[in-house]
Amino acid sequence: FLEKTIPELQQLMNSGALSSFRLTFGYLERIRNMNGRLRAVIQSNPLAIVTALQRDLERRHGHIRGPLHGIPVIVKDNIATADLMQTTAGSLALLGSRVPADSTVVQRLRAAGAVILGKANLSEWANFRGFAPFNGWSARGGFTRDPYLLDFDPCGSSSGSAVAGATNLCSVTVGTETDGSVVCPSGNNLCVGLKPTVGLISQEGIIPIAHSQDTAGPMCRTVTDVAIMLNVLK
Repeated sequence: FLEKTIPELQQLMNSGALSSFRLTFGYLERIRNMNGRLRAVIQSNPLAIVTALQRDLERRHGHIRGPLHGIPVIVKDNIATADLMQTTAGSLALLGSRVPADSTVVQRLRAAGAVILGKANLSEWANFRGFAPFNGWSARGGFTRDPYLLDFDPCGSSSGSAVAGATNLCSVTVGTETDGSVVCPSGNNLCVGLKPTVGLISQEGIIPIAHSQDTAGPMCRTVTDVAIMLNVLK
């Protein structure tokens, strides 16, 4: 499954050569093996395997929710998920808090069949804090490292999303940007990131900086996957 696009993974799952369960388990194994050094993932979803099994069962019964059916996705930790994971923007101040509902972004991912695999590390509070010299650092997640050069600036604030996608810790990721937080980490970690036109994607349920500039955006290994993700999110 490494380096496969969403259409390629869907073809494998439709043929029976791969299942969402095996795909999800494989990514979780990579997170366990690699995340200690990369610090791209702040938390894995304890329900990811269960969700993957449900998507496999639905596929066997001919029910395909959408283009992301069974595809594991990691979202940035400032994007609300109303499940067993935290939504903290990397800050200890929000640890243990509860969100009232999924963000609109996560609702659309789930409706398209995605398996929410985990939360990505980030520059704490999306870098909206005083004296913030360190890209990719949060109190919860530590330092995210550029996988191609560990001491190179991973850029921020969606550093975890970029690194998770670039290193095949998931199929695709979602980051957020106010000013450069999707495109800069994508460039520094050699993946494809897009900041959509502000307002195209709902900001509901995303910890904000400036509503006049904020937007979520896809961060993937290929342009094909970015286009698919954009159609799902908007």
